[in-house]
Amino acid sequence: MPDPDLIPLPLVHERRAGTFAVDTGTAIGADGDARPAAWVLHDVLAGAGVRAPVVPAADPSASIVLRVGEPVRDHPEGYRLTVTPERTVLDGGTGPALARAVQTFRQLLPPAALRRAPVADGPPAIECCHIEDAPRFDWRGVHLDVARHFMPVSFVLKLIDLAALHRLNVVHLHLTDDQGWRLEVPSRPRLTEVGAWRTETVVGKETDAFDGTPHGGYYTLDDLREIVTYAAQRSITVVPEIDLPGHVQAVVAAYPELGNTGRPIEVRRTWGISPHVLAPTDEALAFAREVLGTVLDAFPGPWVHLGGDECPRTEWRESPAAATRAAQLGLGSVDELQSWFLRALHADVTAAGRRVVGWDEVIDDGGMPADTVVMAWQDGARGPAATAAGHDVVMSPQQVTYYDHYQSDGADEPLAIGGLTTVEDVAAWEPAAGAGPGRLLGVQGQLWTEYLPTPAAVEYAAFPRLNALAEVAWTAPARRDAAGLLRRLPEHLRRLDALDVGYRPLDGPLPGQRGGTGRRRRP
Repeated sequence: MPDPDLIPLPLVHERRAGTFAVDTGTAIGADGDARPAAWVLHDVLAGAGVRAPVVPAADPSASIVLRVGEPVRDHPEGYRLTVTPERTVLDGGTGPALARAVQTFRQLLPPAALRRAPVADGPPAIECCHIEDAPRFDWRGVHLDVARHFMPVSFVLKLIDLAALHRLNVVHLHLTDDQGWRLEVPSRPRLTEVGAWRTETVVGKETDAFDGTPHGGYYTLDDLREIVTYAAQRSITVVPEIDLPGHVQAVVAAYPELGNTGRPIEVRRTWGISPHVLAPTDEALAFAREVLGTVLDAFPGPWVHLGGDECPRTEWRESPAAATRAAQLGLGSVDELQSWFLRALHADVTAAGRRVVGWDEVIDDGGMPADTVVMAWQDGARGPAATAAGHDVVMSPQQVTYYDHYQSDGADEPLAIGGLTTVEDVAAWEPAAGAGPGRLLGVQGQLWTEYLPTPAAVEYAAFPRLNALAEVAWTAPARRDAAGLLRRLPEHLRRLDALDVGYRPLDGPLPGQRGGTGRRRRP
């Protein structure tokens, strides 16, 4: 019997006779920790025209019941979903387990039932079945760069909902970079008055042309609370990233005294890596701690990402003050100033009961404490290097998880940053981080937005590659089948159609998605 058209594929799926109708008599029974997932299901069914009240689990009217009890498959996110003609029962050991079960139930519904208003005659029905399931990895993430191109709150919420549908559990927001600062810090108003806006943006690649249009935006603290709460309702953790001490040209544009030269500069209008980095001063460190205070208040999750990538040492090497500071600190060279800076912030983050995450450069030039989670992005070898040094690792190698890469060699693909990563490449990927005291926590897909200026462009880049990554992240290797995933994708894409997702069709871009820039350049 073929596998169900579910992505990611459950560990166990047994088809059974009959169907379960979700109609006007449906009620959702849940108590305690099961209620958040029950209310998400309530909202899903409301879109299909079914107003299913949430009642106590023991209520006789409850035909869909969510129960928190014993762990399923010895995993906190393991769940059991049993559908009979009379009743559907979702079991799990935790609220997050039931959140995953609700998303599987959502995929069992006919695609038309995922629309915002009913389009089908009669109530939706699902086939009876028994599912038992648990994730392979604890970290199943998607990263969204909102610094290069700002994305509205509505789209961030949509991406969270799509992450939940695919049983991902982390949404990583890249909130700051050379081209823009995207979160409100009340004590530092120039970060959003100046740092959140650039005067224009470079057009295309390897050109001197600019669009002449200001670009920017930022999230207020209420925006961030909305994003975090919406994600928490779906048992998704939002990981904030404040990139330090490099990728800070927007910071130095707002506060030149935090840089190494003190000279005024503008928010960067081009891509690439800015040479401007924070000065190794007490003032710059105090600024970073001030920002982190806001971040820790706005994001209650266990992880705070401090960036630590692509930090040029040019300004430090040319600065007598930086050389003096490195000597005072007993460092071998100014190259170790990044490690000193991030270690100081690490102490603050861990004192607050949180855990630091950084890109894989944080293991270089002095390194970081072993409890720092490393995102291995440069290549597959960086993961084993980090686990050998004692770090837990999230595998994010650019060759297979950077979804700003081209999706085919076709001349009609829209402009991308480079590279070539197909959905087949992602489906065939087997992540590994080598042996060592560190653990492989999971995997994450990256959506960098230099060449993804709109939500529609992000959706095109993300899907269906993120569908494939979700299966890599969730489904055990013995159960995974890349060819099977590709067979299931066409039916699954009907769900994305219903959810108004502008994915890339498997046979190539639609006319409105085409780039018109000619055949891509090889990286």
